[in-house]
Amino acid sequence: ICALLFASLYILCHFIITHFKKHTDFTAVHDDEDAAVNRIALGLCTFTLAVALGAVLLLPFSIISNEVLLSFPQNYYIQWLNGSLIHGLWNLVFLFSNMSLVFLMPFAYFFTESEGFAGSKKGIMARVYETSVVLLLLTLLVLGMVWVASAMVGNDAASRQSLYDLWEYYLPYLYSCISLFGVLLLLLCTPFGLSTMFTVTGKLLVKPRLLEDLDEQLSCTRFEEAAVSRRI
Repeated sequence: ICALLFASLYILCHFIITHFKKHTDFTAVHDDEDAAVNRIALGLCTFTLAVALGAVLLLPFSIISNEVLLSFPQNYYIQWLNGSLIHGLWNLVFLFSNMSLVFLMPFAYFFTESEGFAGSKKGIMARVYETSVVLLLLTLLVLGMVWVASAMVGNDAASRQSLYDLWEYYLPYLYSCISLFGVLLLLLCTPFGLSTMFTVTGKLLVKPRLLEDLDEQLSCTRFEEAAVSRRI
């Protein structure tokens, strides 16, 4: 069931990305290497968007499945909507969200920008090696900055020991921070988006003239005609 749901989301996200993405020179037939790199990056971005869409739809799916089970408790065909499925979906979304945030998205960015090390043989694997090395160095840099910040804030054995607890502490904390940043960005951008949407809609739509006073328009037209006659 999880595989079917994710496959459906992946196909939907693939159509969304291919509809909105711009045509680049990477799709040229004469450059197979850049085209392959573009396809790999597109697959990684599609996977990440599918995971993000699954994370957004997980709470409504949980609520709807619970309501369906409460409405039809004796129906055999909907017993697969149980707590085990929801718990498994939550775990998979958490795992793939951290994987996409920490590994897949940086890898896709550095992979499209890589050209292989100087003097090495050109090809896809050369770009993979360069991207892996850059991503490893970036990971070491981030961990080093976190280590220094932790040492400056709390210089004790407990704070240094907590750095080793990467899976239990730092990944959920990072996931929560990114989610908070996304919510704040949504709260900041939504009013501007709504105001822009209403402005564009007001320019495109024709205002109704049902409430206009025709007598007032006629009198204004007569005054304008009289003024033009006096000028003539």
